[in-house]
Amino acid sequence: MIFSLTIGRYPLPLSVIAKIMWFRLWGLVGQFPDTYEVVVWDIRFPRALLGVFVGASLAVSGTAFQGLFRNPLVSSGTLGVSAGAGFGASLAIVLFNNTALIYIFAFAFGVLSVVLSYLIGRFYSATPTITLVLGGIIVSSVFSALVSLVKYAADPYEQLPAIVFWLMGSLASARYSDLMVAGIPMAIGMAGLFAVRWQINVLSMGDREARSLGINTSVAKGLVLACATMATAGAVCVSGIIGWVGLVIPHIGRMLIGNDNKLLVPVSISLGACFLLLVDMLARTISGSEIPLSILTALLGGPFFVYLLKKTKGGGW
Repeated sequence: MIFSLTIGRYPLPLSVIAKIMWFRLWGLVGQFPDTYEVVVWDIRFPRALLGVFVGASLAVSGTAFQGLFRNPLVSSGTLGVSAGAGFGASLAIVLFNNTALIYIFAFAFGVLSVVLSYLIGRFYSATPTITLVLGGIIVSSVFSALVSLVKYAADPYEQLPAIVFWLMGSLASARYSDLMVAGIPMAIGMAGLFAVRWQINVLSMGDREARSLGINTSVAKGLVLACATMATAGAVCVSGIIGWVGLVIPHIGRMLIGNDNKLLVPVSISLGACFLLLVDMLARTISGSEIPLSILTALLGGPFFVYLLKKTKGGGW
């Protein structure tokens, strides 16, 4: 994160970054030119902090879902959080075009999508994980169709470009207020998953084994789903839809330390934060205009997944 503060169209040495941060932390302003302080404190630092929170939230949510569903192909958006948040943001852009309402609508519809997926899963009394995944697929498809409907009805000159850019994901407009709004659910979700990470190990063994070990599977699943949903919805509402982070990062963690979620959850938090910071640095430096994050995460995540399949030959899970 400290290194990312030196990268950009206005490069600054690390020594200057350190001095600016030190003075600002003590409330001292005016020790450096205004341009330096604005670039570091008002633009790059909130963007780096938001990148840390978003990357960590998406990665740890993907880890939790993969352990809960016992499926290496699920990610943080499996239950429709991303599609629901995308519809909420698109609807807010068309109706209000207010940043605060965009965040609120995106978060609310992201949570609503998981609730709907869970209700579909309740068609079976035991709420099997496969039914939850199917419910997520259904809800994602419906909300994706609704997003297309909103894009069709949007103004093609102002509203439609804003919707498309939001759906591709970016940290370009990061502000401290974004951290104040979305940082709370992201922090609560990550802290909750960290606290119950040992239960994810038990749940990944199956419902029967978990019950035999004294775990109330309904409560434990609900807690994991709630925490992962809060973290993912909080991340998506301020950054847009950023794919592959919740799918790829847990696998990298397993290649490093194995399948034990007591270690994998904190490792995923760290790796996710570092990965998204790296992608964000690439997004704002490799071309004249900033590249949306979802494009780069897909370009990096796709080839890595091919490498992962080749290395493990479909096994190792």
